[in-house]
Amino acid sequence: MFANTRLLAPVLFLSFLLTACHTAQKFVESGDYDGAIEFCVRKLRGKSKKKTEYVQGLELAFRKAQSRDLATVKHLVAENRPENWERVNEIHREMNARQRKISPLTPLVSKDGYRAKFEFLDIATLERESRSNAAEYRYNRAKELLERAENGDKLAAREAHRQLLDLGNKYYRNYKDSEQLLQTARDLGTSYVLFEVKNQSDKVLPRAFFDRVLTIGKSDLDSEWKAYYFDAKPGIQYDYRVVFKVRNIDISPERVHERAYVDEKEIEDGWEYVLDAKGNVLKDSLGNDVKTPRKVWIRAHVLEVFQSKAARLTGFIEVYDGARNTLLDNRDLGTEILFENYASTFKGDKRALSQESKNRIGNSPQPFPRDEDMLVQAADRLKPNLRDELRRSRAIL
Repeated sequence: MFANTRLLAPVLFLSFLLTACHTAQKFVESGDYDGAIEFCVRKLRGKSKKKTEYVQGLELAFRKAQSRDLATVKHLVAENRPENWERVNEIHREMNARQRKISPLTPLVSKDGYRAKFEFLDIATLERESRSNAAEYRYNRAKELLERAENGDKLAAREAHRQLLDLGNKYYRNYKDSEQLLQTARDLGTSYVLFEVKNQSDKVLPRAFFDRVLTIGKSDLDSEWKAYYFDAKPGIQYDYRVVFKVRNIDISPERVHERAYVDEKEIEDGWEYVLDAKGNVLKDSLGNDVKTPRKVWIRAHVLEVFQSKAARLTGFIEVYDGARNTLLDNRDLGTEILFENYASTFKGDKRALSQESKNRIGNSPQPFPRDEDMLVQAADRLKPNLRDELRRSRAIL
């Protein structure tokens, strides 16, 4: 058994070696030169005796990767398109990372004496040039978009903002006047929205109703490119004007309904002797008196008082273009506030009461809410619906 193991070990090692070499070769043949480089570097790093297969594989993969990237850069530059500088800079960064990965291994000599040759380029100089050109392209593109934004194109302003952010993140943090242009793009790209409430019903709304609706919450409505205001300032041009118009207010009279009913139930109430045919108490087999539960019907007379009052408020949301005062969108919106109270008393046997009756026994009549209070409650009920409608509105860009 040990002899077989000794014979098998070299076979397994050779199989592993051939598989590893085939893997590196497979990377190169498929065009994944960086995959081959990563594989070979992993096999060579930290090894005192470096295998020739991996040294040669790394050399070949590096040469092919550099040749491919240089040819791509040459083609992109020859097209003379400013937007190509971004891709050129990406390639230069990839080449720089590739050289940094291999450089610590050089000089690279295999255990068999094979010395790899790597032609490293001055990528830092090339990368600085392409980075400068890429940044200039982004900067000019942002300025073109801002010119469109000056004429009212908010989406162009937002795209300019993105371009300038990318410029700072990828190329230079403070490029020319990019910080000032970012603020300009933010101002031009933000939609300023004025929210108002108007009463167009034939009822008087309390001041508290307006105050409560207007606490809808700026922080809940504001988003990256939308800013809401609830108090019109003279001289300020808002991009949109949103008006919630109260169209109808209906408050029902205070209603009181009385209902009398009887709860009844059959229960066991003590016991009684069982008599035989002669009228004597019946005995069981042990001589004990035979008893049976006594069942009786019990009743409770219930007087129920039901109080109710309702306030219904309907209206609609209108979205206007702030500059042209043209209607862009309108949606119906309404709510209802209900006041209901049950109060019950009873006479009779409490044990006869149903569970529903028990729940209401002991409640007392309550004072009806004032009309003003119910309308303020309606304002609170409306706020989340208003918030959702404004968030969903496609009319506000």
